[in-house]
Amino acid sequence: MNRVVDINDSTRWNRAIRDACGAFTTELRPEHSLFIGEMDQHDLGGFSFAELRTNAGRISKGLQSIDNADDRFCFLVLQRKGSCHLQLNGQSMDLMPGELALMDQAGECLIEPRGLIEHVSISISRERVQSMIPDRPLSGKLHTESAGGRLLRSLVFQVMKDHREGYLGGEGSRVQDALIALLVPALNGRAEVGALEQVMEGNSLRRQIERLVMEHLQRNDMTPEWMAARLGVSVRHLYRAFEHSDESLSRYVQLARLERCANDLSNPCLGDQSITDIAYSWGFSDFAHFSKIFKRLYQQSPRDFRAENAFAKGPSRCE
Repeated sequence: MNRVVDINDSTRWNRAIRDACGAFTTELRPEHSLFIGEMDQHDLGGFSFAELRTNAGRISKGLQSIDNADDRFCFLVLQRKGSCHLQLNGQSMDLMPGELALMDQAGECLIEPRGLIEHVSISISRERVQSMIPDRPLSGKLHTESAGGRLLRSLVFQVMKDHREGYLGGEGSRVQDALIALLVPALNGRAEVGALEQVMEGNSLRRQIERLVMEHLQRNDMTPEWMAARLGVSVRHLYRAFEHSDESLSRYVQLARLERCANDLSNPCLGDQSITDIAYSWGFSDFAHFSKIFKRLYQQSPRDFRAENAFAKGPSRCE
């Protein structure tokens, strides 16, 4: 594992990212006194994947020449914890926990983590992906609500479980074939809604709603009626801004609050705050409901999540 736990070691992090993924450059968050950058690479016999955990400000790369040696792969990315904003070859999107995206190693890419994130990046053959979808872009957010998208996500989780044993003989190649085959229905699902999603993402009302939510996320009285009144629109228009996306308005707010809670639970500097206080501070008013939906999203109770992601990290420098 390549670990970077201090801002002075960011050069090592950049070198590890370049070795694993290509010509990426990392920019740090100036407000962070402690830079977190961890990467664990696994060779499964036929293909590989990397687990990354970081609170970097931006991770980016420019357009590569198709003849460049740095264009062999596409990266199938699973967002495990936290969220980030992506710009992939001109497409702009957010990636929440459990969602998938396809990145083209030869294309432009910008990743902007919102706090501490974890994601898994599986390297698959760019040439084979292109042969399956010759007329489609090789990057973008995948439609995980479709049957193919759900199967793809399940297979990604299985690949992560199998890394200790690896694959024998031609198993690795066959698993890679299965991943690429499942990309097709996932991309088809994305294509059906992609144009509408881009319109809605570019819509000023949607952007206003998202900005309002983030500014008032700690209010437990942030109802649709309150938001509509603040924006001077009807509640119906509020809902219509989300009707062509994979999530509803209420789900968008819920995920944003859960993400902030997860970030605080991961922060060893907030170890003296109770889980209940953290949940209430981000707008939750029912702790039992919070615990239930947190466990559904992160596959851990808030207490276990904190023990694994904050207390287990040992002493940290807090300022």
